[in-house]
Amino acid sequence: MTGTGAFVQPVPRARVLAMKAYHPPLGNRDALRLDFNENTLACSPKVREVLGQISASALTRYPERESVEALVGSHLGVRPGQLVLTNGVDEAIHVLFATYLGANDELLLPVPTYAMYEVYASVTDARVVTVQAANDLQFPFDRLVAAITSRTRVIAIANPNSPSGSVATRDQIIGLARRAPHAVLFVDEAYYHFHGETVIDLVGKVPNLLVARTFSKAYGLAGMRIGLMVGPMDSMHWIRRVISPYSVNSIALACLPAALEEAGYVDWYIGEVLAARADFESALDAAGIRRWPSRANFVLVEIGPKHAEVVAGMRAAGVLVRDRSGDPGCDGCIRITIGTREQMRHAADALNKAMEKLRGAGGLQ
Repeated sequence: MTGTGAFVQPVPRARVLAMKAYHPPLGNRDALRLDFNENTLACSPKVREVLGQISASALTRYPERESVEALVGSHLGVRPGQLVLTNGVDEAIHVLFATYLGANDELLLPVPTYAMYEVYASVTDARVVTVQAANDLQFPFDRLVAAITSRTRVIAIANPNSPSGSVATRDQIIGLARRAPHAVLFVDEAYYHFHGETVIDLVGKVPNLLVARTFSKAYGLAGMRIGLMVGPMDSMHWIRRVISPYSVNSIALACLPAALEEAGYVDWYIGEVLAARADFESALDAAGIRRWPSRANFVLVEIGPKHAEVVAGMRAAGVLVRDRSGDPGCDGCIRITIGTREQMRHAADALNKAMEKLRGAGGLQ
């Protein structure tokens, strides 16, 4: 070693020091997982088959995504070059913001919504402009339109939205794109399969529209971290310049074709979730528990001041749910992922018992 000066710990740049931290309550999840909107059963049998056939030597090679991107693009009906596979939708968000958000730009964000939009935006030099939904938590179209400025560079919409389960209509999405032609309109369709309506067919026709999807939910591949982003050719040219060519791992690339091929399994799981959602919503209504209408694989439920105790009580009964009381406009609320009908009967029983225990102790009104 040379020099006599003391060691100094480097300091991150100011934007990183100021950015919001995201601390998902992971760990010790060996229970009924109704907390992260995952597939609550398993990936398809064909995916498990492929996993068993992956050789040790295959893991020594860098992943090659092009052929799988072409397959996925064909599956979705988009042109070659309009689609890029990503390391989950999180990477799509991160890369999109890195590509388009600079100093003096604004990200327009309806809230409550997925927390990572604001996290990834906060590491850029852009300003995050939030638009609060009304008490019904429906998509705040008029408020968003009123918030558009010449500095609006990206508008991010989760559709269906989390944690509310509400949706933006096709006409509203087109309306926003027209009112902000200078901005990227990013539509995150992570929960598309439980909603059944998409705007992917508008990509290329609406020049500022980009759409993301994930294979973490209905397909049950959350652990593989694979998603996608679709956009106009010109936009995707710049996205590809920013994204790592090796960010999607070879195991995910090997399994994705099998997941797409076994459509019957995914269709069955979606049907099971939709039936379970209807039954669970009816159970909530019968118990007099307020909920918001959902078009996703989860339901937002209002508990009140004792929300944390209900979450803990359900955990003690072997059911994990997510406390969303800290989200804007969601004070006293928990979000419950929808699994199978059998799983949701267990969840309804655990919820009722947790609330009954608090009522008996005088903790609920």
